[in-house]
Amino acid sequence: MKTYANHKQRGILLQLLQQKYRSPELESQLEEPWLRDYKDNKFLLIDGLLYHREKHTSALTIIDRDYISLILQECHDCPYMGHMSEDRTKQRVASTAWWPKWEQGLSEYINTCERCKKENRKNGKKYGLLQHIEEPKPPWETINMDLVTGLVPGGKENLNACLIMFDRFRKSMRCLSCHKEDTAMDTPLLFWNNIISTYGLAERMIQTMEDILRSFCANGMEDKDDEGYTHDWVTLLPEVQLAYNTYQHSTTGKTTSLVEKGWNPLLPVDHLKKNLLTIQPTAKDLHEMWKRA
Repeated sequence: MKTYANHKQRGILLQLLQQKYRSPELESQLEEPWLRDYKDNKFLLIDGLLYHREKHTSALTIIDRDYISLILQECHDCPYMGHMSEDRTKQRVASTAWWPKWEQGLSEYINTCERCKKENRKNGKKYGLLQHIEEPKPPWETINMDLVTGLVPGGKENLNACLIMFDRFRKSMRCLSCHKEDTAMDTPLLFWNNIISTYGLAERMIQTMEDILRSFCANGMEDKDDEGYTHDWVTLLPEVQLAYNTYQHSTTGKTTSLVEKGWNPLLPVDHLKKNLLTIQPTAKDLHEMWKRA
């Protein structure tokens, strides 16, 4: 409470939220966007913490610049966030924290991200003509597959390739590290042990290119955790998969995990929201979600 009171606008807002009746005198001291959002009932005071409400979600109101930097790093830079695009990072930030002109600040942060600048350069061939692919009906009926090679050797076995499988129904992705030199028997075995054994046979498999993994592994990328230990791309591969499957997909409007399981995995950044009321789909809603997806 003391920290909020030290900021003039938030201090005024706290007084307004704690009063039973509206105070035109205090409201006149509020500046935009505080005044507009206050009149729209977008601010909540819960257990001494100030939250900003947008539609069905609430986000913690951030004050300190250090906290803002921490949120941006946590929602974009961490391995399980995958240095995703501005639109996808915006989804994370919007459900986690709020501050004035946060969208502008997020855009500036991503545009100045050195890793994104280096890894998002277009250096491949031009795209070919689009061809219509029949939409699948059950999960894992139609699978997009890609064998990404030329990666920096990683892990104890010096793995240098990754087999990516993408379920076109639920938009979920599975990443399996392997060797470029694997034989015609090794790859089907990898596919059998990790996909067919769980989801059954697919009617159709389509080869396609997926940029997310190559971007993640570009230039021999390594990442250090909080204790200073360095991890290569092989050990970080599950986090790439987690990052992709927990972002809202543009086609379904839902995360892959939500469509597939009915819930989203809890991420470290979600601890900021643990005291908030959230709307999670129940089992009876899952069938309807699948139909819409």
